[in-house]
Amino acid sequence: MSKIKQIASGRFGVTPHYLVNAEVLQIKIAQGAKPGEGGQLPGGKVNKLIAKLRYSTPGVTLISPPPHHDIYSIEDLAQLIYDLKEVNPKALVSVKLVSEPGVGTIASGVAKAYADLITISGHDGGTGASPLTSIRYAGSPWELGLAEAHQSLRDSGLRHKVRLQADGGMKTGLDVIKAAILGAESFGFGTGPMIAMGCKYLRICHLNNCATGVATQRDDLINHHFVGEKERVINYFEFIANDVRQHLADLGVNSLKEIIGQTQYLEKIDTKDSQYRSINLDELLYKDKNINESFFCTEKNNKPWDKGLLNKKMLKDFKVSIDDQESYSKNYEIRNTDRSIGARISGYVASKYGEEGLSNPININFNGSTGQSFGCWNANGINLTVHGDANDYVGKGMNGGRIIIKNENSFATNDDNAVLVGNTCLYGATGGELYVGGTAGERFGVRNSGAKAVIEGAGDHCCEYMTGGHITVLGSVGANFGAGMTGGFAYVLDEDRSFFDKCNRGMVNIERITTEDMQPHRKHLKEIIARHYKYTNSPKSKQIHEDFDKFEPHFWLVSPAALNIQDLLKATRSNAA
Repeated sequence: MSKIKQIASGRFGVTPHYLVNAEVLQIKIAQGAKPGEGGQLPGGKVNKLIAKLRYSTPGVTLISPPPHHDIYSIEDLAQLIYDLKEVNPKALVSVKLVSEPGVGTIASGVAKAYADLITISGHDGGTGASPLTSIRYAGSPWELGLAEAHQSLRDSGLRHKVRLQADGGMKTGLDVIKAAILGAESFGFGTGPMIAMGCKYLRICHLNNCATGVATQRDDLINHHFVGEKERVINYFEFIANDVRQHLADLGVNSLKEIIGQTQYLEKIDTKDSQYRSINLDELLYKDKNINESFFCTEKNNKPWDKGLLNKKMLKDFKVSIDDQESYSKNYEIRNTDRSIGARISGYVASKYGEEGLSNPININFNGSTGQSFGCWNANGINLTVHGDANDYVGKGMNGGRIIIKNENSFATNDDNAVLVGNTCLYGATGGELYVGGTAGERFGVRNSGAKAVIEGAGDHCCEYMTGGHITVLGSVGANFGAGMTGGFAYVLDEDRSFFDKCNRGMVNIERITTEDMQPHRKHLKEIIARHYKYTNSPKSKQIHEDFDKFEPHFWLVSPAALNIQDLLKATRSNAA
């Protein structure tokens, strides 16, 4: 069990087991020290262990830019918050925002999206793993963003619903006092504990040759130079706590809670320097006494309006089967207002059996149209089948099991362009199988790290930043296919000969599967199509399978330029085992 676990932009290695073992789940929208680029781990530091944990490729740089590929509005953020609350109902959901002008409005939106905690991240601090160009002249002090966020939350009548945290270069108890006065009730420390562990703040973390053995994967440096002990960090925080107590005593108050948002405890220093005398701090220290709103959070958590009744019913129906490891099947009617279906069961399975999941699968069947995030973070041993269609984010972060979306109505079977699933499906998936008897929307399989999928067409940006698994597209695709792809592979049917111009060939190779050395891939592809027809009863997959020789010349194999084609199937089969 961890205190805090982050869900960054790339969803590196986020599984249901990862999510249920945390007290706080933090969505990293931005980071103050690097508001434009986010965290970065250079390829030289991505060894086999890290690549395994992050579901990525050894030696390939990991970048977590702040813009999430599944978040384009406050509604998308609200959906992700809801997903996390469904998979782990006991955890608090936090959103990390960068300190900048206007962050108050954003913070109010985040609170309305039912976040439990908001972190305002300042420009200072950071571990130094990113290039200097990413961290110089970036962001603004946490003091400015914190004051604005606190005041905005009070003005909106939301301050009592959400906790407010500040971080970004905090080092002393005085920093804690100032942050509390400006509206924070939680405080983040990173740089200080690192220095206590031996860090000399050389800003060479990205080189993997840390002189103190703190920020490196090299055993020789760790063994010879690392002197850190947990007692040093304990002592550091004891000093911080005693410093805070001393300042509280000087102010004449009994607890930290008494000074949260009480800006009358701060005074502007009278200086003769004209450069500082011209600064107006009235807005920073403003306190509206006429608002009947708390200065700190008074509710245990920010409960969403959607009670997730179908998810609760499903868990109740299957709980005994899960506990006893017995197979069980049940049918449900579903509507597009039923969101994050399967997440609660997956969280429960992961909490009991870890990533191994169920040894005897359970089968859950639905009739109708599903809401957003159907099958998100799906655990091993859970099979979901929909007779109808689905909204955005199908299989987001799925870790195992099988999801089938099929529709045997005439409009779907007779129309090659029938869209059965929405945008951003399989985002950050780490395993499992997805079969869709129709077309998918945009950004399909972004950051897919291990899932196997078959669809019959896709929009723009399919397979972007993919690091594992394989995807088969039995139809046309949109622009920018395979951009930033560093692992896994894809089969694409190109009947109209337009794929060459739609594929982003910066990091991938494309080739036909008709040559002699491609025989294993042809056999593998035919097996995939047969499975797709078995699960979806799709007329198109039936046609391709029965007349494979006709369609074979129209297939492309898309693979990362850095990987050997002969090794693709070996990696896939070893992972499946």
